[in-house]
Amino acid sequence: MTRATYRFRKFRLIPDTEPDAEPITFAMQCAVCEQTGEPSDEQAAAHVWATGHLKANPEHFTYREIIIRPCRFEPGAWQ
Repeated sequence: MTRATYRFRKFRLIPDTEPDAEPITFAMQCAVCEQTGEPSDEQAAAHVWATGHLKANPEHFTYREIIIRPCRFEPGAWQ
């Protein structure tokens, strides 16, 4: 019979700022028709889409901002 030894480690979830991390992206979604603009790394581009969508659909007043921010777990000390 073999014995197993377990060690536990705490981790912390943090924004991924490593050079190879995915970029933060922004998009806007119409809450009325659920149409979504193309994701962009520029927040202003997402807002431009929402403005254009409002002009094309004057009764669509409510929107959701979708932000994708990459995160990673940072290992802590062994316990």
